Amino acid sequence: MESQDQYPHDGDVTDEFELAGVPDAFQRLWTPHRLAYIKGGQDQVSSKDNCPFCAAPSHTDEEALIVHRGRHAFVILNLFPYNAGHLLVCPYRHVPDYTDIDLEETAEIAALTQTAMRVLRKVSAPAGFNLGMNQGVAGGAGIAAHLHQHIVPRWSGDGNFLPIIAHTKAITQTLGEVRQMVADAWPASADETSSGGASAAAGNDEA
Repeated sequence: MESQDQYPHDGDVTDEFELAGVPDAFQRLWTPHRLAYIKGGQDQVSSKDNCPFCAAPSHTDEEALIVHRGRHAFVILNLFPYNAGHLLVCPYRHVPDYTDIDLEETAEIAALTQTAMRVLRKVSAPAGFNLGMNQGVAGGAGIAAHLHQHIVPRWSGDGNFLPIIAHTKAITQTLGEVRQMVADAWPASADETSSGGASAAAGNDEA
């Protein structure tokens, strides 16, 4: 029987940048153990003051693993990727539910999702995607307090024996490498919304 001490505990879910996740000692192998992540994330995020998605825009893109900053939403790498290139699209506002976002936020989240899919197809040629928002703890949301959309690139056979037998996902690139690759491929025409991104993040106190 494996010792439970090797698994992350609730207090291990954030790193020095206040992003959700357990820092790993290796460059290319992650063991997320989703139950500890989901349970710990809910305990820690009680308000926007300790929300990793609210904290991320105040850091550099490299520190926070941000791929693109829009006017109302931004694109960030998932610190616990199912596959390389697993992205999240988040509104700057700290809202938990899809019905809480306004029409402008809804439109930009949709547009960023489409752009992210095009970019991932260009840089890594996935065979398909999983798209979705997990709503609430019961719905499987890792951080239910701040809405985020998942964009998961998929390849045939990517659900191999490792996650089942060893509770491990093998990722062939570091998060920093993936962020740089996706950011470099992001279309320049999408940058016209970025001028509002920093101000939107800094002045986002109404939620």
